[in-house]
Amino acid sequence: MVNYTCFQCSKKIGIENMGKRIRCPYCGSKMLYKSRSTITHIKAR
Repeated sequence: MVNYTCFQCSKKIGIENMGKRIRCPYCGSKMLYKSRSTITHIKAR
């Protein structure tokens, strides 16, 4: 499941909540970004 975060109101949005429009259902903003699940640190040798 892909989760997005609204840039304006910072609410988490699932892809099933957006429907066919790419807009935040809470504030109507068009600026969304994918939330990162975890940060992975890799040591160089």
